[in-house]
Amino acid sequence: MGNSDEHEMSCSELLQAQALVWNFSVIYVKSLSLKCAIELGIPDIIHSHGQTITLSKLIESLPIHRSKSHCIHRLMRLLAHSGFFVKQTQKQEEKYSLTPASRLLLKQGPFRATTTFLNQFEEKYFNPGLFLSTWFQNSDETPFYTMHGTNLWQVMFQDQELRRKFYDEMEDDSRLIAKVIVEECEEVFKGVESLIDVGGGTGTVTKAIANAFPHIRCTVFDLPHVVAEQGTDHDHNLNFVGGNMFEALPPANAILLKWILHDWKDEECVTILKHCREAIPSKEEGGKLIIIEMIIEDSNIDKERTETQLCWDMMMMAGGGGGGQERNKMAWEKLFLAAGFGDYKITHLGLRSLIEVYP
Repeated sequence: MGNSDEHEMSCSELLQAQALVWNFSVIYVKSLSLKCAIELGIPDIIHSHGQTITLSKLIESLPIHRSKSHCIHRLMRLLAHSGFFVKQTQKQEEKYSLTPASRLLLKQGPFRATTTFLNQFEEKYFNPGLFLSTWFQNSDETPFYTMHGTNLWQVMFQDQELRRKFYDEMEDDSRLIAKVIVEECEEVFKGVESLIDVGGGTGTVTKAIANAFPHIRCTVFDLPHVVAEQGTDHDHNLNFVGGNMFEALPPANAILLKWILHDWKDEECVTILKHCREAIPSKEEGGKLIIIEMIIEDSNIDKERTETQLCWDMMMMAGGGGGGQERNKMAWEKLFLAAGFGDYKITHLGLRSLIEVYP
């Protein structure tokens, strides 16, 4: 006899269930197709054309073997359906143009997301996800450790090319988010006289803040070897200071933590936050902490963005440095209270949020 549960499902339910399983079985094809389009230079070809491009003209411009020409429309059909290109049909000929998403994939675009996307295909990032079930059955800290025998930060320290790609990813993201916060979150910086960007790397966000608000004395605080790579030629209201956020931070009115805390366990986050609390004045004297991170399980965010956030959390679990995670509002509040902060304010920024935290 079969399982009685099978007979309790209607034909419609069975087909819907099968569709969901099939969707998960082929969903990776979307990512691989976009990777192919980027590597063939399709967004740049369309952009260079200066207008909507016909399928035949696109094929002529692609570095492909002539025998594969008839397959390009299938690639473009999927990517247009997924929102990366606009497809039109005029006089029985297909034409394509860019969307805001594909504009982020241009090699020379002012704002790029290509590095973030392509980095996910790096074997050292991707392969630990294949060890998830193995990891759940052992005592290793992360699936990354199960595969490599060490953590992500150690591998990155030893692998110069992987480190370069990581920094490129952070810089590209910082360029985009910097535009958003200086144009859409101007009130956040009202009354701020000095700001420390903790883990600010090359200073992309800090430079944008310094340029937009010349009255703010801005400092990038990062590990000494990172700071040493930035040279000494900086604007009058921007400088770099080396140190360790787990030990102490320089004093300032405001401290910025962009995508820092999701890399660490709760205990380590509390240590960082306590040092932030010690470095800033009271709320009445203008002290604040500015955090840019995801807030998951938010009912105000649509299903598609929630799914992206939850996938990012799983990626942090699989390949992070150990204990990295995305947090919901309750988890963030718990960390703030444990570190001695009393109040906070949230502004949503797409997949992430800007959280102003006050002593």
